[in-house]
Amino acid sequence: MIKWFFIVPGILAALIIAISFYLQPNDFVGCADQPVSGSTKCVKADAIVVVSGGDTNARTDEGIKLFNNGWANAIVFSGAAQDKSGPSNAAAMRAHAIAEGVPASAIYVEEGSATTEENAVNTQTIFKDNEFETVILVTSGYHERRATLEFEKESEGVEVLNHPLLIDDDWSVWWWLTPRGWWLAGGELAKIMAFYFGSMKS
Repeated sequence: MIKWFFIVPGILAALIIAISFYLQPNDFVGCADQPVSGSTKCVKADAIVVVSGGDTNARTDEGIKLFNNGWANAIVFSGAAQDKSGPSNAAAMRAHAIAEGVPASAIYVEEGSATTEENAVNTQTIFKDNEFETVILVTSGYHERRATLEFEKESEGVEVLNHPLLIDDDWSVWWWLTPRGWWLAGGELAKIMAFYFGSMKS
């Protein structure tokens, strides 16, 4: 009995750590706030891509911060309207970015996507038309892995770099302490399995 008292918490802790690392890959671990010329890792990209959903405001602010810190000269906002009677999420994100000082000429919007797969598919025209070869993908931590899988599947010839938002209204390092955290993590793992299953069938 005493042995299991230590084994069960250890297994649970290992599971939480594994899920946390798996769901939120991060290509910028060890990088400073700004890109470094000549670095093999912490270098400037062609564009920052922010997808709506979850805590859209926090995702938008993270994309704006990256832009202002010089990580790219362009920013792409992707997302349809949550309320069909109002403006698209992408349009609202664009307006917020402009209000925060991002030049309108640096912003691209994709307003038709209601799912992560559609985000990935529908941004391809922007990538191709502007010859973007490297993009920094910004979304909530729990969503980063699946978003990257979808973008890498669709973005032929485009390198997708991961920049998860580690703290927002839905997610943090303490996600495992709330039922919603487990719901989000479990939902993403299920959708990732569905992604791989669908890829195998196709």
